[in-house]
Amino acid sequence: MDRLTEMEAFATVVDQGGFTDAAKKMGISKSAVSKHVSSLEARLGARLLNRTTRRVSPTEIGLAYYDRARRVLNDAGEADALVTSMQSAPSGLLRISVATDFGVNHLSPVLGDFLTEFPDITVNMVLNNRYVELISEGFDMAVRIGELEDSTLRARKLTETNKRMIASPAYFEQYGRPEKIDDLNDHKLLHYSNQANSAVWKLTAPSGEKRQVRTAGWLTVNDGQSLLNACIGGLGIAYLPSFLYADALRSGLVEEAIPDLPQETQGIYAVYPPGRFTQPKVRAFIDFLVHAFAEKGPDTW
Repeated sequence: MDRLTEMEAFATVVDQGGFTDAAKKMGISKSAVSKHVSSLEARLGARLLNRTTRRVSPTEIGLAYYDRARRVLNDAGEADALVTSMQSAPSGLLRISVATDFGVNHLSPVLGDFLTEFPDITVNMVLNNRYVELISEGFDMAVRIGELEDSTLRARKLTETNKRMIASPAYFEQYGRPEKIDDLNDHKLLHYSNQANSAVWKLTAPSGEKRQVRTAGWLTVNDGQSLLNACIGGLGIAYLPSFLYADALRSGLVEEAIPDLPQETQGIYAVYPPGRFTQPKVRAFIDFLVHAFAEKGPDTW
């Protein structure tokens, strides 16, 4: 006989307190339940149930076996549910956290195509520039840029972005162009306040030496687009990702400050809570983003 069926019959007898109610629960005859349990006891060589005319209860061995059997049956049920879930059409509410700059400029424009392709999914996209705790704050996933701090999350790389120091031609005309990292001390640097250690730019010299430049000064902004606008307006030099400044650079509104410096490349990732399987709605959105950004980055924004 099937081992799982024997386990299920035995566990159901324990749960229901007798063969009659177990038979009703399983939708089979009382004699079939008794046959499954007897076969299990014979195979194990142990008596699992104390049978009286009034009640049925597990023996000491039976109680220990029941605990393990119930876990096996629960796992089997979850495995069946997993297959069903993974084959079902993605649906439900998808709650996403994403940095404002990336969300406004690159995620929002593609959401319409995603929702058209998956009409049973509804999206709640939260734009902010702070690090959110996915599980405790109820998010299904987030899009994060740069080094991933939380190693417990699962992650999939979507694309990459470069970071460059940029300013407007008018700024360089008025203040001159820095030729090396040390020259930045004599320039107006724009400070992005919403990142950890954002008051320090981590740069690499042409020699490969790692350098740090303090930027807190003339203008502090907690939004990348506002920093870009300040650059275009000639207010100073900012250190921004290519997904934000690419159009302005192509149109000549900004120029690179020190072109000879090695560029920093950052990954852009979809991150989501750990687990045995990925929810279909999350998997569908991540697959969609990988395709949507296939031609992007690091300098092709």
